Amino acid sequence: MAATRAPEKAATGESPRPSLSPRGLRSRAAIVDAAATMMRQSGVASTSLDDVLAAAGCGKSQLYHYFDDRADLIRAVIDRQVELILAAQPAIHHADSWAGLKWWSEQVVESHRVLDGPFACPLGSMAAELKNDPAYLPHLDAAFRRWEEPLARGLEVMRERGQLTRQSDPDRLAQSIVAAVQGGLMMAQIHDDGTVFEDAVENALLSLRRRATPRRRTVAAKS
Repeated sequence: MAATRAPEKAATGESPRPSLSPRGLRSRAAIVDAAATMMRQSGVASTSLDDVLAAAGCGKSQLYHYFDDRADLIRAVIDRQVELILAAQPAIHHADSWAGLKWWSEQVVESHRVLDGPFACPLGSMAAELKNDPAYLPHLDAAFRRWEEPLARGLEVMRERGQLTRQSDPDRLAQSIVAAVQGGLMMAQIHDDGTVFEDAVENALLSLRRRATPRRRTVAAKS
């Protein structure tokens, strides 16, 4: 029998919320983390509010104290997933040189190297499921831009140093690198082969090296 779902409140917009106490922050985080885990495992559509509350050990009154409705919780999960991505890739904040980019790429590959094969990016999986719902597209766009931002900053530094051509667009290059990561993860899952993901990341950096200024190409090639 299908799980009984808690009633969902109508969207009320982005109303400001009072500051939460440390206990309130922990309760809210428990709900978000429970929802993130269940949505990663079962998908957004198959995750009911009742299941989330049971997993978090919270009641409906707490849920609606912290979130306007189910859509508000889903947006919080999107935020949580990008936080986890950035936390797993601290080298992304040092990707402002060829050596820094290589360090970041190795960290990304290592974070997805697991014993039972490659796993999907939870943020990418949510995007695939929610891409046709206008209620979430702006939030997904902002989440991916938050992931791209430190890469774009690093590439901007490289351009200013003369390591990349002046025509290079850091924002577009950062988008293409994240796109390679997403596509590589998807294909690695399909083929059940982590080397597909490794190759996708490596080829993204090889493509970037073609943007190196002529006098810096030797350094880029060695990195």
